Amino acid sequence: MGMSLGKILYVDDDKLLTSTFATLMKVEGFKDVVIYNNPLEAVEYLKIEAPDLIISDFLMPEMNGLEFLREAKKLHPEISMILLTAYADKENAIKTINEIGVYKYIEKPWDNDDLIINIKNGIERSHLLADLRQKISELEQAKSELKRYSENLEDLVAQRTSELILANKKLSGIINYCADGIIIIDSQGNIEEVNPACENMVGLSASALKDMKIQEIAYSDNPDLNRSGVNNTILGLSSDNSEFLVRDLYIRNSLNGESIPVEINFASLSGDDTGEKFVGVIRNCSVQKETERLRDDFIATLTHDLRTPLLAAIQTLKFFLDGSLGDISEQQKILLSTMLQSNEDLLGLVNALLEVYRFESGKLNLCKTVFNVNDLIKQCYSELEPLSQKKNINFTLHGDLDEELLIDADRAEIKRVIMNLCGNAVNYTNKDGAIDVYVKSQNGDFIFSVVDSGNGIPREDIPHLFKRFSQGTSKKRSTGTGLGLYLSRQIVEAHGGKIWVESKMNKGSEFSFVLTNVAVAARV
Repeated sequence: MGMSLGKILYVDDDKLLTSTFATLMKVEGFKDVVIYNNPLEAVEYLKIEAPDLIISDFLMPEMNGLEFLREAKKLHPEISMILLTAYADKENAIKTINEIGVYKYIEKPWDNDDLIINIKNGIERSHLLADLRQKISELEQAKSELKRYSENLEDLVAQRTSELILANKKLSGIINYCADGIIIIDSQGNIEEVNPACENMVGLSASALKDMKIQEIAYSDNPDLNRSGVNNTILGLSSDNSEFLVRDLYIRNSLNGESIPVEINFASLSGDDTGEKFVGVIRNCSVQKETERLRDDFIATLTHDLRTPLLAAIQTLKFFLDGSLGDISEQQKILLSTMLQSNEDLLGLVNALLEVYRFESGKLNLCKTVFNVNDLIKQCYSELEPLSQKKNINFTLHGDLDEELLIDADRAEIKRVIMNLCGNAVNYTNKDGAIDVYVKSQNGDFIFSVVDSGNGIPREDIPHLFKRFSQGTSKKRSTGTGLGLYLSRQIVEAHGGKIWVESKMNKGSEFSFVLTNVAVAARV
């Protein structure tokens, strides 16, 4: 195993010995060995490089070992040094050790094992001395920093105090000039502090409000919230969350008698001996409520003023096409069919927009019934089969459901999801492709999957698939409103279920949804 112990410098005018040493080091696995036969050249090397161990012969013509190691010591005082000497030079070696502080002397000819042990120990000693010097340097630096810190402590305290005063002023400014009301209550609903915006909303001063409870100034037209009471609702929500939002609230202004629609965002303040407290940011929702009213008016207009003439136009075109108003030529029939298709597409878009509104305004009320899910799937399959045949798609239904399995869900909405997923599969599968529909029931859950052999969906587009107006791909705009998958997700989630997709480019996609705990015992 190669050693990375460090770099060894060996200086000896005897080329046979340096060659023997180099071979020994190679055998022992020391990779970094530098050899000089001239000590003057070795001194020049030491001016640039710092080895971990220096080994030097004693008797050399240009410069003896004592002189060389003295120069080396000046350049690198912490590097371990080993002196090689003949038996006759022992006295001089001891003199060198005493004068310079040489780590070891080894007599020639050396014993290989002894030499290797001394080399390893010498390198380790160099490393330990270097580490010690580093630690001493760090301690000295830390000591000087500590001294400087002690000298500046008073300045630091003064600076921190002024920073806190400034931060406090900023915080007070934010609270006092904030357009939203800010209120602090205890766990009993007693009002402890309010800001000027809150005073203006309620029409009472801070001192008057401090004797009141939050339920005296805030009420709700939400029957669930009213039943439990505003304060109990806050306490109930706070037991599960450190932050929570209370909607559908009104603040009664005692000066003009008006009720202001608000929502309050509460956060729990860490409690001390005085008990838990809550800070609430009260947001005036008057503009939001007015916007919602205008949206409701717009949707009503859209429903009546767009759907009515569209339906009339569609019916009229159908009269022409079915011959009720007399014979028409083939060319006229093509033109009228195109017009009919365009009007129906426009009606589909209007209906989709209305559906989005119903979901987003919370006006979707699921009309759940118990129905045979097999019948529904077969109905969807028979409606889509002609479309798949036109493209020569191998459209297969795989079901291991009990023929009499009943589920409790909104039949029309679940049909919309199934038709949408399967319709997309037909649209995005190339001619002569394949679509497989899988349905199963498991532990009371209903699971539906549709697998196509289309082009697949790019990985980066998958996170956006179920969002509003997503076209499913960033590569090109496809036909359709981009609302189908969004509505499908809303419907499935309104049932407490989950919808997802798995897709691979050029292999196809698999869309699935699961409705949990919807299965009703099959008819006996």
